[in-house]
Amino acid sequence: MKFWTLAPLAAVFALPIALRPVPALAQATPDNSSIWTLQDENASISAGTPTDRFYVNGLRLSWFSPTTVVPDFLADLGRTLWGPGELRVGVDLTQQIYTPANTSLSVPDPRDRPYAGVLLGNFSLLGDTEDTRSVFTISVGVVGPGSGAASLQNGFHDLIGQDHANGWDHQISNTPVFNVMHERTWRLPMGKVWGLETDALPSLTAAVGDLRDYIQTGIQFRIGQGLDSDFGVPRVRPGLSGGDVFKPTRPFAWYVFVGGDGQAVGYDLLLNSHPFRGGPHVNPIWDVGELQGGFAVMAYGMRLTFAYVMQTQEFEHQTGGLHQFGSAALSIRF
Repeated sequence: MKFWTLAPLAAVFALPIALRPVPALAQATPDNSSIWTLQDENASISAGTPTDRFYVNGLRLSWFSPTTVVPDFLADLGRTLWGPGELRVGVDLTQQIYTPANTSLSVPDPRDRPYAGVLLGNFSLLGDTEDTRSVFTISVGVVGPGSGAASLQNGFHDLIGQDHANGWDHQISNTPVFNVMHERTWRLPMGKVWGLETDALPSLTAAVGDLRDYIQTGIQFRIGQGLDSDFGVPRVRPGLSGGDVFKPTRPFAWYVFVGGDGQAVGYDLLLNSHPFRGGPHVNPIWDVGELQGGFAVMAYGMRLTFAYVMQTQEFEHQTGGLHQFGSAALSIRF
């Protein structure tokens, strides 16, 4: 049986474990640095053909606070959810663009992925211990023309001399969205190979709302130096994400990684359209799998990461095999 079919089932039984408190950081010292991250994911960074299709682009700007400026009521919530540890609050603005495979048609193929744009404000509470990272996120925003996706895509195509995507008049209409997500990642050291550190990063995610309901579980394996500096590379969710927060434990830290995840998807507005108003839609595939690999480099208070992602079909009649895209992020501590 497929890994991504078994993985969501395992996540259902593992979820109560993920919500249990975990040991605190031993003699943790406050971190007075905030962290800014700029990230872009793009299907043009792909070995697939054609490239500009399905999940086309994800752009994200985020900020995470120092550990010393978390409001008391959020600190109490973090201790209630996860026990003692280092807490931070974060906000980010995310835009995502989705199109069908054939963007030359003025009236899109009804069996192809609908045009959709997403604009989200995400508000997060993050808690770290020596070997776990927990994240609770509330997302609010809009799907539809109000996201600005059509203007951004076609404006960028004008800039680089590419044809417009012609079917944006048929995108999913303006719909307010609200989602809640909880995620935990474990860091499990696995000893040294050729003098380099190795570890595993199993994770479990659950999200519910009117944008996307899903359970995700996955694992990543890393080899490098200074692996205790973070919990893996960031991703625009859904997907395996170690988050934006990093604390370098050596002047130069680096690693390469490979991993995979499985998602059990109950509802996806971007495929199903609005359940009461209708609109363009396709039949989703409930079990979605991803493989990803890449690297991270940390030096001089900065972290540069890259992940190459291959994703199984998300809806019936999806063509072109595995959907592929690249994800790059730069994080800076201030």
